[in-house]
Amino acid sequence: MLALLSSAAIAFGVSILATPYAIRILRRRNIGQFIQEEVEGHSHKRGTPTMGGIVIVGAVLIGYVASHVSFWSQEGGLGFDIRGFKAGGLLVVFAFVGMGTIGFIDDFRKVTRERNLGLGKAAKFGGQLAIAGIFAWWAVEAGVTSEIGFTRSLGLNLGIAYFIWVLLMLTATANAVNITDGQDGLVSGSGALVFGAYTIILFWIFRHPEFYDRFLATELSALELAIFAAALFGALLGFLWWNTAPAKIFMGDVGSQSIGGALAALALISNTDLLLLLLGGLYVMETVTVIIQVISFRGFGRRVFRMTPIHHHFELLGWPETTITVRFWILAALGVALALGFFYGDFITNGGVDLARGAI
Repeated sequence: MLALLSSAAIAFGVSILATPYAIRILRRRNIGQFIQEEVEGHSHKRGTPTMGGIVIVGAVLIGYVASHVSFWSQEGGLGFDIRGFKAGGLLVVFAFVGMGTIGFIDDFRKVTRERNLGLGKAAKFGGQLAIAGIFAWWAVEAGVTSEIGFTRSLGLNLGIAYFIWVLLMLTATANAVNITDGQDGLVSGSGALVFGAYTIILFWIFRHPEFYDRFLATELSALELAIFAAALFGALLGFLWWNTAPAKIFMGDVGSQSIGGALAALALISNTDLLLLLLGGLYVMETVTVIIQVISFRGFGRRVFRMTPIHHHFELLGWPETTITVRFWILAALGVALALGFFYGDFITNGGVDLARGAI
């Protein structure tokens, strides 16, 4: 529990204190956001420092690593010790940093070209494919099950198709979060809710090995995953302080891509693949509206929404940006609450309480 608290607290502290310095540095280097002309009411955001996701990535890594350092033990008293890193935590770090790197390159190209166009689709997908391929191979080697899970394994083993599933999960989640990142504080606020929920879920798995040990190998360590999720929770809250409307800084693709990569990795390793549809319900909704719009316009020449992602639709209806953001946070919270309900309900209805009592 102490490691969880220290990870979240340190990441929060680094994020909230380092972001103002990042804002000044980015302004000095003229690294600002480019706004699509068709997005009405956003012209005032042009030039706002972007690529703030670098701070989020740095804060998470510092919080995660620092949580492994101990200066006190009950047995030996004062002393310096570093707890070893487990494969599960390193896997999530790889997906987090790997997808964030692709986002960083995308952001960097936008800045150097002074246009809202970064990496091409082929280059971005190729990078995501490389990250997904390495992640899938490493996951199998580390003992991650190739079965699809909801609150835990559903018993459907994908076999070799697991590599395709990993690619789909990583790219879909990263791009879904990226699509949602279009309003001040929308992703940082909703992301904090999702990673807070994952902290609870993963710590619960760690505390009840008698119920979950068949689905999460010891070397993967649910506690390691919970510590990482807690670090992201803290980092996003710290960043939200500066990212809320009117935003002083945007996270950019480096932030949204890394967040999406971490979400997919946590779901894959903890065998909660399909539960992510509820935990990240807001991102699913935003992505589905884009898909519907594309199919409707290309197939029938008509638009279902005034503009997608759907938060722009409500802007064009005259809703204030802060109203949309807060209401979308509420939708994200409802998805998180529903997911936690399913997770705990599975534990109760399948004998988790009896197993826990027997383990005491």
